[in-house]
Amino acid sequence: MKTSILKLSGALFLFLGMTIQANAQDIEGSWKGTLSVQGMEMPLIFDIKTEEGNLSSTMDSPSQGATGIPMDVTTFVDNTLTIKFNQAGIKYVATLKDNSLNGTFHQGGMEFPLNLEKTEKTLPGNTDLPTSEADLKKLANWNPTNYKYSVADYFARPKARSFQFSPDGTYLSYREKDENAKNHVYVKNTENDEITRVIEEKEELIRGYGWANDNRLIYVMDKGGNEDYHLFAVDIDGNNQKELTPFDGVKVNILNGLKEDKDHMIISMNKNNPQIFEPYKINIVTGELMQLYKNEDAANPINSYDFDKDGNLRGFAKLRDGVHIDMYYTEDGENYELKKELSWKDTFSISSFNYATDYPHDAYVISNLESDKAQVYLYDLKEDKVIEKLFSNDNYDVSGLGLSRKRGYELDYFYYEGEKQVIVPVSKYYKKLHKKITDKFPGYNYSIPDATDDESKYLVFIQSDKLYGTYYSYDAKTEEFKLLYNLMPNLVEKDMAEMRPITFKSRDGKTIHGYITLPEAALKGEKVPVIVNVHGGPQGIRDSWGFNPEAQLFASRGYATLQVNFSISGGYGREFLESGFKQIGRKAMDDVEDGLQYAIDQGWVDKDNAAIYGGSHGGYAVLRGLTKTPDLYACGVDYVGVSNLFTFMDSMPEYWKPYLKIVKEIWYDPDVPEEKAIMEEVSPVNHIDKIKKPLFVVQGANDPRVNIDESDQIVSGLRAKGVDVPYMVKYDEGHGFAKEENRIELYEAMMGFYAKHLKPKIKQPIKG
Repeated sequence: MKTSILKLSGALFLFLGMTIQANAQDIEGSWKGTLSVQGMEMPLIFDIKTEEGNLSSTMDSPSQGATGIPMDVTTFVDNTLTIKFNQAGIKYVATLKDNSLNGTFHQGGMEFPLNLEKTEKTLPGNTDLPTSEADLKKLANWNPTNYKYSVADYFARPKARSFQFSPDGTYLSYREKDENAKNHVYVKNTENDEITRVIEEKEELIRGYGWANDNRLIYVMDKGGNEDYHLFAVDIDGNNQKELTPFDGVKVNILNGLKEDKDHMIISMNKNNPQIFEPYKINIVTGELMQLYKNEDAANPINSYDFDKDGNLRGFAKLRDGVHIDMYYTEDGENYELKKELSWKDTFSISSFNYATDYPHDAYVISNLESDKAQVYLYDLKEDKVIEKLFSNDNYDVSGLGLSRKRGYELDYFYYEGEKQVIVPVSKYYKKLHKKITDKFPGYNYSIPDATDDESKYLVFIQSDKLYGTYYSYDAKTEEFKLLYNLMPNLVEKDMAEMRPITFKSRDGKTIHGYITLPEAALKGEKVPVIVNVHGGPQGIRDSWGFNPEAQLFASRGYATLQVNFSISGGYGREFLESGFKQIGRKAMDDVEDGLQYAIDQGWVDKDNAAIYGGSHGGYAVLRGLTKTPDLYACGVDYVGVSNLFTFMDSMPEYWKPYLKIVKEIWYDPDVPEEKAIMEEVSPVNHIDKIKKPLFVVQGANDPRVNIDESDQIVSGLRAKGVDVPYMVKYDEGHGFAKEENRIELYEAMMGFYAKHLKPKIKQPIKG
């Protein structure tokens, strides 16, 4: 039995769980205590309640952002509580006296006193602020309901999705939604059509899943959106399910699936230090871990690892002094030599090692060291020199390339994103496949989400601005396509709105790209209300052409949607990206405003009926827009947005802390007086008096990126001035709503908000 007491900054950190089984009502409720281990104080809260005649409980560890952790087995006999968490080898024995539990915690031969006091269960943030469900329903009722498509038509998850072949093609896996909107994972035998439910989704969402080998699946989950992902595995018959990383407060990343080693994969975890990640080889059957490299310099941590197909660590990138990147590479497999000293702003990444040659040091590298746009090179890592430039585009960064493992790692294609997705075939084989797909589906985007190892079967995903998405299977032997699944057959293509790429000049002369989605009335020459949807990030993120449920919903209600890839957006080269550094809330907002003016000048939209909406940085842009240009927008919807740049930086997750200097170079540095003054200027919470248009605020209580305090600050500040701000908070969500019922409720309220505040106004709420 492995211990779950782990080293953390020279102290011992503890992970535990429990379940209570008793009849005594006195034991029900919330119990709070502090475990002291070698000078480290760790608060713990246990919430105990009765379910079907038995007691059950969950645990919160506030210092680690872990909430609602389900417990195992416990007894309460003769006033003595005995708790056992079998997987971690934990036992806790305590005596109940009045409102106290006095006991001892045992683990791994060690004992620690742990006393718990009866307390009131607390939720994140100020629980007095959120708007009641009844009032949010009244807000939603402002939106008419006599539309052809409901909000749920756009935002309910597809009945089935996430299709994948097993490596040998014997099975097809997929997620299927039940009547309670739970999305379970099923496996279908392609030879006899037998279907097995392999993974059951319960309270916590399955955040992703995939095939580890022909017989075993892996999947990841967190707790209520806190993004501390745990890794699980299960056999294709649903047996031998195991949590592989049962470490609370620890986040897992998958680095390498190890196609050549069916029982292992390479992951990284911040298990030994919450701020930095280290690589491990993990057995997907037993959970046995082998640490592959130590990341011990917390001040200058390794922030990325390059493993080859056989699981050998060939190189890594080390963050130095918070802003420099040192690239290390090994020629002999043991000694790692410094090869490059770069700025964090430089792009130099190994897309894949070149396994098609006997020379072991060739690699495909994406780099902008010799150009403004990222390009693909064949690179000699030993000699640290370019062998050949393979592909570039004058206007856009190259995104990546594709190789064929089956055909000796032949180079198949390059791809980049311009106005739309572009795939450039290279190999003779892929040119033929590309032509087959594009001839069959002209005008659509396609991707190949999966193929069997022998390349006999392909999954082809087809999408456009009007098509939500359709899966086809392609048989390489017969060269035939077969419709596998239409994700949203209820959304008829001809009823959907066109998303048009647009280009305009900003006030400082830059060429800016974006998209406009126009409703039917605009196509007939009417000036319509517009929702300016500002993307998150903001650095390196961009809006893209394709099916956008938000834009389609808005168009169905008569609103245009404007999306601007403002300065600091990704994909347009280094100069464009960096032109937005230290311009968040300033130049970036200017570009958005210029995009709105462009749409007005084209005669598409009504200048007096513009709403601003966005999530994360987009939510910040809403608040900034309502304070920077208070007369420009008729209303705004802030979705998990930053309101105070100072508290935002102070509340970052631990694993973001090594990158704080980079964040300061992108945003602003409060230690530089001139930049501190800018931060005060562009922090919306400091300019609440300027907000004079209606605002709707939305927040996930467990958000690890934008703390709930960001939304609480803006809502409480406006409420203090007598402004009525509808405020939706979900206590089972994080950075954006992932649960279907919450997403639908959000967009129903949002559409009611727009109906109420964008002309033509509805005079009275619609009853319903």
